[in-house]
Amino acid sequence: MKIVVIGGSGLIGAKTVAILRAKGHEAVAASPRSGVNAVTGEGLAQALEGAQVVIDVSNAPSWAPDDVMAFFRDSTLNLTKAEAHAGVRHHVALSVVGTDRMPDNGYFRAKVEQEKLIAASGVPYSIVRATQFMEFLGGIADAGMIDGKPHLSPHQFQPIAADDVAAIVADVALGAPLDRVTDIAGPERAPMNEIIGRYLKATEDAREIVADKDASYFGGTIDELSLVPLGEARLGQVALEDWLRRAKT
Repeated sequence: MKIVVIGGSGLIGAKTVAILRAKGHEAVAASPRSGVNAVTGEGLAQALEGAQVVIDVSNAPSWAPDDVMAFFRDSTLNLTKAEAHAGVRHHVALSVVGTDRMPDNGYFRAKVEQEKLIAASGVPYSIVRATQFMEFLGGIADAGMIDGKPHLSPHQFQPIAADDVAAIVADVALGAPLDRVTDIAGPERAPMNEIIGRYLKATEDAREIVADKDASYFGGTIDELSLVPLGEARLGQVALEDWLRRAKT
């Protein structure tokens, strides 16, 4: 089966392409560097010719509110139009758990718009909302720096390894369209400041974390359950401790 992965050269995309190829599928890694640009539409028609499934794991180069909104709006409209023309039978998109619960976060607002456009497109779809990737724990600490210390929320957090995200996205893509949103998360839930504190310790980062209930999340206000699944979720298999051991090397 031909499966086109938009954003196929990125963290999740490259892993997803490798999984699909190992299963014997024709997985095409599509990105601007390969001449496929979903934002402008360049190369889309050729890339999607003969494809049964399209997986969109692309991400915006700029997270400024207007920029990220334009990225997801334009790329999704171009993609779904090209998919309808090519006869694609399944559109799979990677989104974010809690994206509809943080209206003051410009990135999350853009993901909500993306999801709405997919649902209204007429192309059968599955939207996979993931919690934050374990690979970005250090970046969250960096983003929370105030006066030399990371100020991080004590609210619930449930990060997932990129390997698990890619495996689940590939599995969903090979199944029938869900025509709905499904949540995925890591196997362990704990306060954000505790999880990132364990990451800093594992990587011998001496920064002292300040547990701050008013700390924002990339500019968005969060409460106890903003960033974790509220109901049933598919859990990854990589435990945080196992991932942290790998992070030390």
